[in-house]
Amino acid sequence: MDKKYLKLFLDPIKKCKTYKPKLGTNDKNGVDLSGFKTLYGEDPFYAWIGLDSDLMYAAHKAAGGMTSVYRQIGVGCERLFRQIIIDTAKYEDPSFAEWSYMTKTSAGKDKKLSLDGRLEFSEIKDMDLKSRLDGWVVNYCNGLDVEKPSNGLVFEVRQGYKSKDSKRQNGDIDNASVAWAKGYLPVFSIFSSQIDGDIVTRYRNSRCGILVGIPSDNSEASLFAFCQQVLGYDLADFFKRNSDTIKTEITSILEALLSPQ
Repeated sequence: MDKKYLKLFLDPIKKCKTYKPKLGTNDKNGVDLSGFKTLYGEDPFYAWIGLDSDLMYAAHKAAGGMTSVYRQIGVGCERLFRQIIIDTAKYEDPSFAEWSYMTKTSAGKDKKLSLDGRLEFSEIKDMDLKSRLDGWVVNYCNGLDVEKPSNGLVFEVRQGYKSKDSKRQNGDIDNASVAWAKGYLPVFSIFSSQIDGDIVTRYRNSRCGILVGIPSDNSEASLFAFCQQVLGYDLADFFKRNSDTIKTEITSILEALLSPQ
């Protein structure tokens, strides 16, 4: 199982190793060092002040590459968490781990919005999980002062939540409103412990569940405790067991991004 889960988590992140900045061009593959030297070297002002240097290119690559690393870690977290749901719930049809809905854009066009995971009460084949989940949902909903949802839980998975972007928060709360209307408790699952307390408060006040990657036995606060006590999979131990392998891969990616070559 570790081999499968590691692949799901690391495959998106490995793409960052070959990241190249676009530097304002339309090249979808990005600009390599040679292209950068030509682009900046032929710009009189940039050449005069020394911006056409290997170090400047490395800085551009590192700046954009860091954003890509965080984004792809998020993709890895989504894929890993969804597969854990599939395996622990013993879904006969893996598509039950996905959830989406249709909405309209301001221009009146159809738009599909998706969340990253779903626990559908009626499709869970593991009866022990079903029993644990039922008790957890009742307790959690009591804390939110809402009725138990009729259909299940849907999850929005994030690697971390460092931003206080109000547009993102409003979008999350819009998704949560639709989830409740469709009979689901929306739960935001944050792998990192780094999230502003004001955001946690706002989401809970909007009747959203939120689980954060903190070392705690409280399954209503800690994503790791929820995975272990409710899903029946020790996610924290997975990362501890495979920490050296993951660190080696991340170090290799960062070294590639910090080099001009």
